[in-house]
Amino acid sequence: MSERKSGILLHISSLPSPFGIGDLGPGAYRFADFLAESGQRFWQVLPLSPTDPIEGNSPYSSPSAFAGNPLLISPEHLINDRFLSEDDLDSVPAFPSELVDYPAVIAYKQRLLDAAFERFSQGQDRAEFEGFCSENGHWLEDFVLFTALKEYFSGQVWSDWQAKIRDRNADALASMRSQLARELDRHRFIQFLFFRQWHALKAYCNERGIEIIGDIPIYVSYDSADVWADSHIFKLDGNKKPTHVAGVPPDYFSSTGQLWGSPVYDWNVCRESGFKWWLRRMEHVLSLYDVVRIDHLRGLVAYWEVPAGHKTAVHGVWVETPAGEFFDTMLGRFPDFPIIAEDLGHITPDVREVMDHYGFPGMKVLLFAFGADEPEHPYLPHNYRPGFVVYTGTHDNNTARGWFENGASPSDRKRLSRYVGREVTAETVHWELLRLAMSSVAETSIAPMQDILGLGEEARMNLPGVLEGHWQWRLTEEGLKSEIAAAVRDLTHTYGRL
Repeated sequence: MSERKSGILLHISSLPSPFGIGDLGPGAYRFADFLAESGQRFWQVLPLSPTDPIEGNSPYSSPSAFAGNPLLISPEHLINDRFLSEDDLDSVPAFPSELVDYPAVIAYKQRLLDAAFERFSQGQDRAEFEGFCSENGHWLEDFVLFTALKEYFSGQVWSDWQAKIRDRNADALASMRSQLARELDRHRFIQFLFFRQWHALKAYCNERGIEIIGDIPIYVSYDSADVWADSHIFKLDGNKKPTHVAGVPPDYFSSTGQLWGSPVYDWNVCRESGFKWWLRRMEHVLSLYDVVRIDHLRGLVAYWEVPAGHKTAVHGVWVETPAGEFFDTMLGRFPDFPIIAEDLGHITPDVREVMDHYGFPGMKVLLFAFGADEPEHPYLPHNYRPGFVVYTGTHDNNTARGWFENGASPSDRKRLSRYVGREVTAETVHWELLRLAMSSVAETSIAPMQDILGLGEEARMNLPGVLEGHWQWRLTEEGLKSEIAAAVRDLTHTYGRL
């Protein structure tokens, strides 16, 4: 039997910090200590990619599948590494402590990073920086040029740039690299800072027996360095506009389905290249994380393709991918291939066959288990098999308490109380669900930090389909008390997950 483990889901942006947003500084190290103190073996984070206000600051809609988010860079570590001075932090704005004010944070962090780059440009040792640039050049150079060009063209979507630049004419790109040389260096430096701080934090966690679970969406944003630089692997027309976009078909929850708008891959081209882009991407993410959760894994087996221009996902079709060749190629390069398959929603037999064939662990979410009086419901713990990861909830769900107070029907609450054998209240629901997850046969149990603390709907991270007002929740220092860690550790010990 594999080792039983448990962990906590908390994104970096949600950590305590005096600088308006959680970052890779002291707050992250304190949380790692809290995980160790509470006996947890996993820290799950959301994608670390740059976010965009136009996309609601969602970490799942990014201008790069490879780059790191500059907003998560720690100012305190910049002082320790002599990229800033103490004086640079003399006038920190009065940021709110319980949510992220993105416009204020973006303006403030940009000023700090500009100051750090100025100091770096005045003659600091560049050996480590040059090594980073050389090692990451396969994605870094396209990303920094894309970012500088976005600024140069006042935020225009890349397909609206001058045709030669849109189409990556070699002479035109060489001219822009020369013209934007300093901006390119600034963006390289910012990425250098991010990954320097991230790898240091990951090493600290690993030394304490904590593994990092990362998260990657299978699709990338259309207005991204990825699509601009590798447009041939996506279904685009002669003007580099999408011919088809991704989504999911109509179901019980939506009569029109979901239209995500992300460009879909041309899997024939991907296969002919030996899945080169995907191999680069997986190599990169496996250098950042110990385990990778693949969001919407079913889209790597068969995906819902909608003609561009449609207003809903109703008129899409299922398109099969070369899933066997794809996963064989990945496992040939990465024999362990430590992934968690996000298999929520309507999963067809072909997806189950692929998951079973390769032994990919799927997910169970307890918040979904009590909506009907069905003892055979696959999310009820007595129906689990060991090879799953059980969650009390995910970043897309309400919190356990928020669900109990605002989402669960009286029948849902009654079924939950009957299942655990005692009355469940808003004050105890998070603990009851955590106990169910921990006590189950699932090898891994994960709970969002909001459920560890029993927080209500105000602490919800995201509501799918709503662009504004999400990804803002933050943990305060009060949430890292030793008595909370001790209670979680006791439960972890009770169910053999230490």
